[in-house]
Amino acid sequence: MATRAENHEAAPFAERFFESRDGLRLFMRDYGAAQTDGPPVVCLPGLTRNSADFAPLAQALSSGAAGERRRRVLALDYRGRGRSAFDPDWRNYSLPVEGDDILRALDFAGIERAFFVGTSRGGMLAMLLGALRPSCLAGVVLNDIGPVIERRGLDRIRGYVGKYPPPTTLEEGVAYLKRTMSGFSVPEESWRAYAAATFVDEAGRVGARYDPAIGKAFAEFAPDDGLTEKMWALFDALRDVPLMILRGETSDLLSPETVREMTRRHPGAQTLTVAGQGHAPFLAEAATIGEIARFIAQAEAAAPAPPASAVSSQ
Repeated sequence: MATRAENHEAAPFAERFFESRDGLRLFMRDYGAAQTDGPPVVCLPGLTRNSADFAPLAQALSSGAAGERRRRVLALDYRGRGRSAFDPDWRNYSLPVEGDDILRALDFAGIERAFFVGTSRGGMLAMLLGALRPSCLAGVVLNDIGPVIERRGLDRIRGYVGKYPPPTTLEEGVAYLKRTMSGFSVPEESWRAYAAATFVDEAGRVGARYDPAIGKAFAEFAPDDGLTEKMWALFDALRDVPLMILRGETSDLLSPETVREMTRRHPGAQTLTVAGQGHAPFLAEAATIGEIARFIAQAEAAAPAPPASAVSSQ
């Protein structure tokens, strides 16, 4: 098991490969694996995103730089993204199949219970885990996603996923992101770091890091076809799970109205608006990372102690 520090990161992580139920080779980053006290953090990226998105957050949580104690952090590449194998059947780029892949990852890594940080599609998968294996949820951070998905943002994403040739330079990658993402007012270095996570692989090559066939699967994604009702049911099942809801200030996918309804249904939920960012916040700036670390620490401190028999048997 090798370690690597990519050119846009400072800290190494363990590279871990495991197998899906149908035999695909899938990848995860494992930060701070030696720190096993307490629940780890599992990071779930967006639709076409990959594990590199969470490098700043994972480094801060695993090193203790976020002001809390060190934690183990896993960041996953779904099938067809990052360093995971592409699926020959694009129909498998679906929430149920990807949810099962996540459960396989947890079993492979020996994780029974964790905090989940889910960006966009990753947040939907975190909610799905509440139905597939509710005992695994120590807490959930939903990054710019809720049960109601705004049509404007959905149409924007449909307009580019799998439809443009990949960039050949980092500068082209920055321009691509600025063209396809909406509502961001961030420094140029933030764009470059995000472009590196998006387009630069472990060998330093620039190009697409997801299967364009994901666009076919996403074209069939229909939130008005009963999905919103199902997502509210999944969200309501989180009522006893510590919850933090992040929203980009100018998000076109998660509305303030939906956030208000989410907090009405889950009164204990914490909320954070990330200024100057749209869908989805990068989770790279110190202030946002610090708030996530604080939420995790508070949720862990408030959790009931395990039974004495469970403690003595470990």
